[in-house]
Amino acid sequence: MTVRHGLRRGVAVVAVCGVFGGAGVGTAAADPEVVEPVVAEAPAVPPPPEGAPPPPDPALVPSSPAATTTSPDGWTLTLSARDETQLVIPPLTTAISTREYEVGGIFSASMTGPEEAEPPRGSLEVGYQIGCGIDMSTSNGVTLSGNIGLTPGLVLAGAGAVPTALTPIGGGLTVALKPGIINTVPVSKKEFEGAEPWVMVDGFRIKIDGCVGESFIRSYAFLTRSTPVSDAVLAWYGVTKKV
Repeated sequence: MTVRHGLRRGVAVVAVCGVFGGAGVGTAAADPEVVEPVVAEAPAVPPPPEGAPPPPDPALVPSSPAATTTSPDGWTLTLSARDETQLVIPPLTTAISTREYEVGGIFSASMTGPEEAEPPRGSLEVGYQIGCGIDMSTSNGVTLSGNIGLTPGLVLAGAGAVPTALTPIGGGLTVALKPGIINTVPVSKKEFEGAEPWVMVDGFRIKIDGCVGESFIRSYAFLTRSTPVSDAVLAWYGVTKKV
């Protein structure tokens, strides 16, 4: 009888342990599952196909056709440019009214005339013109003005008068703007002797101040053939670029 009673008690203990063990398992299964965030990778940019031309240089600008003329003494003058670049550069002053550019190009001339004539001589000037929609460089710019005064007075109060004083304060803001202006920036003026002068510009920076609104830039070249008694001048202007 004693043995049987002990077995029954042991079974009861095992059953209770089984109940608590099942409860523990159930609690563990109810915990939320931790999910790692998935970071989407940027799609890979495919390389350019083999043999494809490189992307265009944003600084490159087209050149105007060559300019030509014939002088009264029989000389033909020709003036042109190639490989021009014009790139907008953030100004060192950080002022919004400053325009700065990095420019370059090859400007060349040729002159042909009578075979018995002496080699031509003269000058070749190269530079740039920058047009501004609104000009602040030759005006007073922004002007602040103000005034203050004192006005005494009397106010009747009961049987007497109370002195008072008013201090009016006024002010104004004046912005002086002028119509657009064209700024000419010479870069080089070459004195030469020969039939084919040229000027090369590379990585040259030009800057103007007091320019508000839209701006435009273009290159220019002036060819002058000189003799003791005459000058023949030929002008060439590049393509206008809006910036």
